[in-house]
Amino acid sequence: MKAVILYDSKSSGGFTEALIDALGLSLAEEGVYVEKAKCRANADYRFVQEFDLVILGAPVYYFVVASQLLGSLIHGNLRQHLKRKKIALFLTCGSSEAMAAVLYLPQLKMHLIRNKILVEKIFASSALTDGAIDDFTEDLLYEYQKTIKTRTSSSQWTDEALDRLHSAPTFIQGKFKIMAEEYAEEWGYKEITTEMLDEARAKLEGR
Repeated sequence: MKAVILYDSKSSGGFTEALIDALGLSLAEEGVYVEKAKCRANADYRFVQEFDLVILGAPVYYFVVASQLLGSLIHGNLRQHLKRKKIALFLTCGSSEAMAAVLYLPQLKMHLIRNKILVEKIFASSALTDGAIDDFTEDLLYEYQKTIKTRTSSSQWTDEALDRLHSAPTFIQGKFKIMAEEYAEEWGYKEITTEMLDEARAKLEGR
C-alpha cells in the first residue's frame, strides 16, 4: 500500500511535523510506503492519484484549521484529485476531542462528503509519548484492510472491457479493476464497458 500524508503547519520543526514524522515511521514499520507533502493552496495535486491512501492533517489556529490545507480543498484542485480515494483525517489542538469533533473536523469533512473516511483523530500534545500514534496506525490499517476484504461490485464486465483490463501490465491490473468498479458504483453503471472505461479515463484526465 502507498500512503501520502498531506499536511499544513505554520511552524517548521514543531509539534505537527514531529507527529507526522512519527506517524510515517509507524506506518512504514507496518510495511506501508509513505511520503509526505506540505500543502500549498495553489499546488497541483495530481500526484495523489498514485496513492492508495491519503492522510490529511493540520493544526488548528484560533478555531480554524490551518489555511493552506483548507485552501487546497476549497480553492485548489486537491478535492478533484481525491475522488474515489480512501481518506484519514487528523488534527492537532489543545481542545477536547468532543469539542474538536464538533467545531474543527467538520471544516475538512464538508469538502470530503464523497470520500470514504476511514478514521479521524484529534492528537493532543502528549501524542508523541502516549501511544496515540500507534493506535491511529492500527485503526487505520484495520479499516483499510476491511474495505478491501468486504468490497464487492455489482457491476458486470463485458468481454471487450475484460480484454482491455487484461491487456494492461499485470502489476497495475488490480488497481485498474478497483478504480473501474469504484467509478461504475459511483456513477450508477451496472455494466462495465469499454465506453465507460473511456469516459472514466477522460474524467480522470480532466477532459
